Order: sequence, then C-alpha cells, then structure tokens
Amino acid sequence: MRAAGDNGAVESHGAVDARARELARVVWDHLVLTGPLSKADAILALGCHDTRVAAHAARLWRAGWAPVVVVTGGRGKITSGWTETEARVFARVARAEGVPDAALLLEETAANTGENITATRRLLDGRLDLRSGILVAKPYMTRRALATARKQWPEVTWIAACPDLGYEAYGAGDDERRFIELMVGDLQRMEVYAELGFQVPMPVPAAVWAAYEELVGLGYDRHVIR
Repeated sequence: MRAAGDNGAVESHGAVDARARELARVVWDHLVLTGPLSKADAILALGCHDTRVAAHAARLWRAGWAPVVVVTGGRGKITSGWTETEARVFARVARAEGVPDAALLLEETAANTGENITATRRLLDGRLDLRSGILVAKPYMTRRALATARKQWPEVTWIAACPDLGYEAYGAGDDERRFIELMVGDLQRMEVYAELGFQVPMPVPAAVWAAYEELVGLGYDRHVIR
C-alpha cells in the first residue's frame, strides 16, 4: 500500500502552489478514463457532492443514450452533513434537466463507490435486465468507477462518462485543494481495493505513483488510507 508520508493531514481551503498543481494534473490525466458512448440499458449517476454529475447524466438521457437514469447515493464522506441523500439531490437536478419521474430511479443507501454498484444491482433485480450501462461520475472518479463495476457487476458491459471539464475548469468550480486530496485518496484505492478484491486491477504507471507520493509528502493526504 502507498501510505501517507511524514506530514499530517492539512486542512482544505489552503492555497495550491504550482508544483502541487503540476503533480495533480498527472494524477488527473491517469484517473480520467472515458470511452466512446454507445446505447445502453441504463445510465447510473454515481452520487457525490458534485451535482454536475447529475446534470450530465440528464444530458445523456435527453440525447437518447439510455431510457433510464438511476441516481445512486446515500451520504458519503463529503456529504455526511447533507439533509437529503445524494440520490434525492441528484434526482432533483435530473428532473430540472428534463428527466421525468417515469425514467428516474433512486437508490438511497450507498455510501461508497462499491455500494453504488451493488445496491443498484439489488434495486434493478427483477425490474430491469441490465446488459449495458453508462457510469456517470466526477471526471477523476471514472477509472475507479469502471474498475469497481467490472468487478462487482461483471455481466454488464460498462462505459464511463463525465462532465466535459478539464483540470482547470473543474478546479474553478470546486475547492482545488480538496479535490486534489480526493484524487490522491482515489489513486491509492486503485491499488488497495484491487488487492482486497473490491475492483479489478488497473496498473498505475510509475510516473503517476511518483506524483502521488510527492503530493502525499506535500500534505495532500487527508483521504489516504492509513
């Protein structure tokens, strides 16, 4: 496991310097993994704090890529203080973007990416014979979402999609330090969770691990597994 460095976790909302931003782009470029879209049986919008995910899932539905949108999420590490589940918040966004209730399903228990997949699988059992699905997630969560879905629901052919935002555009709409910390934690989980059998292995290039380790050393370790 790639563990934390000597520095303790630091508070979010601090300034991000040029070196940390350069390293974060290396991690970002690896973690963003999307493929050409094709028609699917359902769109799964993976719950999180970023409602742009729900809006993008709705856009895909309007474009006819799938007949059903499943919004999945209870409360997670960032949304634990929300008064509503991630699924309810996402459903409200999807409705505002034109998805009718007849095409919308809510899964409100998942607290992490693995549960997004396994709880959705239980929800759809006997209701929809899912053979193909589009996972919609934050850009830097697409690779891990694919790795998780391919392990937890291997009978389905999965494609990942995300809002069309590069690093700079995404950082402009979020707390940049926080999302670097989240990316660092997600990259570590690519290795740890594959070893635990939660997701399929996806090799991480040495240069990406080097960027991870330097970011941890700089204190971007809030979400690193100890």
